[in-house]
Amino acid sequence: ASGARIVGIIGVGLFGQPADYDAINAFAAAEGLWVIDDAAQSFGASWNGAKVGTLASMTCTSFFPAKPLGCYGDGGAVFTDDDDEAEIMRSCRIHGMGKTRYEYDRIGMTARLDAMQAVILDAKLDIFEEELTMRQQVANQYADRLAHLAEVPQLASQATSSWAQYTIKLPAGCDRAIVMKTLADHDVPSAIYYPVPMHRQSPYSSYPVSADGLQITDALCGQVLALPMHPYLEAATQDHIAGALATAIAAGSASAATG
Repeated sequence: ASGARIVGIIGVGLFGQPADYDAINAFAAAEGLWVIDDAAQSFGASWNGAKVGTLASMTCTSFFPAKPLGCYGDGGAVFTDDDDEAEIMRSCRIHGMGKTRYEYDRIGMTARLDAMQAVILDAKLDIFEEELTMRQQVANQYADRLAHLAEVPQLASQATSSWAQYTIKLPAGCDRAIVMKTLADHDVPSAIYYPVPMHRQSPYSSYPVSADGLQITDALCGQVLALPMHPYLEAATQDHIAGALATAIAAGSASAATG
């Protein structure tokens, strides 16, 4: 874009599946760009056998309670194999502190993981791999039950997913608001990730996009719907969700047809 200078790429492991870092890293190397993996949702997943945290020169993840590995408050981590970058991150997390407690090398923040959250994460790490397996089983069961109703998530052949969310794409023309209301009437919660895309958020409104806009992104934000997802979701509950979704999509499609 005219006047824009691209310096790096932040790939996102959306809903739990890593981005294609083979392609991203190759492009970045050719163009002289840095790469950061936003793995807030994909920690625990892998690409071509390599775990998230090793796919880019720097990886950021979140331990917010709703994430695959969540604590009971706020938390996060940065992974890198670059010693210089690691030292900068350690400084930034404690106000920008330098070699001594009252010496500062940069403007930083208060970003220390408190001891209670660290203990919780340490305990949950013991069952994390088991929970990832359980999440995959839940995703497989969803696909079996929902593939005839809506477009379900597909994994790339090189990928595993941590299944932070289970997001489907509703049929074209289906009234999502009616679907969500009908699901709620059947005691099934649902959510939209995300109703407003990044390029339409105020802080990014001045940034350039392609000449014809981001039509696919805009369309998907109007069609996606996330269903309950966690490792302990029982098959009977998924049966109930599938039945409620069938009723909800029928109602949403009928409303769109008559509206």
